Amino acid sequence: MTQNTASNTALLDPGLGDCLEKILLPPTDPNAEVIEIPGYKLVYVNGACPRNYRVYKGHSMLGVIFQHITHWSNGVDSLRYAEPIDAAVGLDEFMNVARVSKATTEQPATEEELLDKEFDSLTNEEWERLKRYVPQAKHLVTA
Repeated sequence: MTQNTASNTALLDPGLGDCLEKILLPPTDPNAEVIEIPGYKLVYVNGACPRNYRVYKGHSMLGVIFQHITHWSNGVDSLRYAEPIDAAVGLDEFMNVARVSKATTEQPATEEELLDKEFDSLTNEEWERLKRYVPQAKHLVTA
């Protein structure tokens, strides 16, 4: 396990005046504190006990894990892990199951449901579906 212990200093945007908030650094930033473990990069965010790390697999962030004094944990289960790799793998496995579950159960919205959404929130695909949509007139009564 290698660790880049560069300080995670507060970076300021000149346009924000006196704002002292830290910017969440990507794992490629030379100022980020990164722990590399097989298949994952852990990027320190904040905290002392527990220390909070964002977990990256490739270029994607999976979620957050926590380094306690005696163990590691993640944000999706109540298990205690001896090593950070175990907490990261547990998080990764949970996210994979969640993606598969969502993909198999999620149905696209009907055109009627799309009409109820705010226009700014519609995707290009949803706009295209609405362009082709012809509402069916049911139970119309003339006055």
